[in-house]
Amino acid sequence: MSEEVKGSVESLKKTAKIIYFLNLASLIFGVTSIIAVIMAYIYQSSENPEWINTHFRWQIRTFWISFVTGIIGVILSFILIGYLVFIFLLIWWIVRNIKGLKWLNEDKPVENPTTYFF
Repeated sequence: MSEEVKGSVESLKKTAKIIYFLNLASLIFGVTSIIAVIMAYIYQSSENPEWINTHFRWQIRTFWISFVTGIIGVILSFILIGYLVFIFLLIWWIVRNIKGLKWLNEDKPVENPTTYFF
């Protein structure tokens, strides 16, 4: 692998890692997940190595699935079951981002970036 390509892959890995950390930081700051999904959309490209793109797809899907689930949780919170949805969403969000970060650090693709689960 040429130095230029290797440097490009390292740069993309660093960007994907920043996106994972922004997602995890959103548990405290909220808005960082919006920044993260915008970055994932910007950096996802057909010119990237496919294994890197699986991480960007995983991050984008994590955002949208959690967004829809959060809306469902808000609606259901009026009948109290929404709080269970929020607890599930919190655990799901943390596990998904940590697993993605682990795979990225191991230079592995996300095996199934389109899954709803882990």
